[in-house]
Amino acid sequence: MMEFGNKTVVFDGPKVMGILNVTPDSFSDGGKYKDVNKAIDQAAEMVKKGATFVDIGGESTRPGATEVLVDEELNRVIPVIEAIHARFDTIISIDTSKPQVMLEATAVGARLINDVRALRLDGALDVATKLAKEKNIPSCIMHMQGSPLTMQNNPKYDSVVDEVLAFFRERIDTLVDAGFKYKQIMIDPGFGFGKNLEDNYQLLKHFLQFTEFDLPVLAGMSRKRMIGNLLNKDVENRLTGDISTHTIAALYGASVLRVHDVEAIVDVVKIIDKINSVS
Repeated sequence: MMEFGNKTVVFDGPKVMGILNVTPDSFSDGGKYKDVNKAIDQAAEMVKKGATFVDIGGESTRPGATEVLVDEELNRVIPVIEAIHARFDTIISIDTSKPQVMLEATAVGARLINDVRALRLDGALDVATKLAKEKNIPSCIMHMQGSPLTMQNNPKYDSVVDEVLAFFRERIDTLVDAGFKYKQIMIDPGFGFGKNLEDNYQLLKHFLQFTEFDLPVLAGMSRKRMIGNLLNKDVENRLTGDISTHTIAALYGASVLRVHDVEAIVDVVKIIDKINSVS
């Protein structure tokens, strides 16, 4: 169970998080939802199809992406968050690393901080801790080797699973020492963020190990290169791979599946929930 402001989610099975990028340059859907009305329509479809969360991002973190200025990111995400919060009873996640964006997004309705940099930018931990204490807003911390601009420039590990686990032990301790309640933390192994093909499938094979923390674990592999490069499929033809990888993650303990194709993965969740309910 985790509280998101005044909403509670019981993780008695995996939940689906729909991806809504309001960016011009995200690797899969860049430019499709820059218009507020189109973003609202897409959020409506995700909620209708069964998404528990809608994750809104205003800065691409694809390999090679450059950073976006704070004002530009705010201009992209704030109108969309306001509109979705006013219309739908869903949990809005803000996909950002910037403290100012965290503050302003949560002021207009976001109830989860989803940070690929694990609250390591200057000021991010202080702001996220304040929001956890004052508004009961949790954070999802992700592992990434390097930055989006450099992360796929020959990433190397001695043991990717052990190193990612060690990273979470350190970051969880840091967040708790800063003032987070333990159950206000979600973790994400960071598929595709500073990992090569073998690293990604090592993480997936051993995904169950990430449940050792007794915290919700997010799995995000939707349309990523780990699927496309293995199956030789372009970004618009990776649904079979998405279903396969997220099914495996769900069976190995994933609490949240972060995906573009909500309807297909909600079907996966329904089948897994049924498996878990029968004797």
